[in-house]
Amino acid sequence: MKRCNWAENTDIEQTYHDEEWGVPSYDDIHLFEMLILEGAQAGLSWLTVLNKRESYREAFDQFDPEKIAMYDDAKKAELLANPGIIRNRLKVDAAITNAKAYLKIKEERGSFSDYIWQFVDGESITNHNKSMSEVPANTVLSDRM
Repeated sequence: MKRCNWAENTDIEQTYHDEEWGVPSYDDIHLFEMLILEGAQAGLSWLTVLNKRESYREAFDQFDPEKIAMYDDAKKAELLANPGIIRNRLKVDAAITNAKAYLKIKEERGSFSDYIWQFVDGESITNHNKSMSEVPANTVLSDRM
């Protein structure tokens, strides 16, 4: 398998690349997990997040949005004291806010997956960037999402 340059260094990157990167997902909870992890990654490397992924699963109740939406100040303090995750108050608050938004979307639309996939008419987008420097930080479509 040909791998992207970013996935050549560690087993965890290679496994993620080979099994998840670019593989369409329609599973609501997996998509919610990726939303939370992407929020945690802001300003950091994806490898940092991948190395903490199992700790995130444990700390965030296996990414159960109903539980996360109910987190109170005591749970937030517990998370901010957990060295297994990225201990940033804004990122923890964002996870809780995103859980509430996720639940609202599910209530209104029935499925988070259907909501996300409707932005691309249910079709994967294949980009043909030649190098990482060509990959934009955002696009009109990502901004719309």
